[in-house]
Amino acid sequence: MVGRFATGVAIVSTVADGVDHAMTINAFTSVSLDPLLVLFCAEKIARLHDAVLKSGGWAVSVLPEEAEDLSQWFATRGRPLDDRLGGHPFERGAHTGAAIFDESVASLECRTHAVHDGGDHSIVVGEVLAVQTPAPKNRRPLLYYEGHYRRLA
Repeated sequence: MVGRFATGVAIVSTVADGVDHAMTINAFTSVSLDPLLVLFCAEKIARLHDAVLKSGGWAVSVLPEEAEDLSQWFATRGRPLDDRLGGHPFERGAHTGAAIFDESVASLECRTHAVHDGGDHSIVVGEVLAVQTPAPKNRRPLLYYEGHYRRLA
């Protein structure tokens, strides 16, 4: 049933102890307008999980429909440790230092506000520190539905 709920696709990134970490996510949503809060869910065994908890700051890059390769790279378990960002172009966020990918249709930088237990995942709530929506604004987001990447019609 959950696979029948279409979601957007994004990458969460952080820097912990000078090392970059990033992971594709599709469990991401807004939580509150005042204060401005969002959340994402991270599997507890993922490398990104402990890195985000340690760093306290992270970025979200919302992916466009032409970024399946970027999404697949960061969804791959056991990526090489010496090339964690896979050569994908990015800029460092001014507030977190985390990678914000050049291809993104929008990005946010967040500071961890709360972490809740969610079974084999943690629910990480972040206070939004900055939002970017690079031009052009007519790019469409990448979607995930029934185990496949999808596009808006």
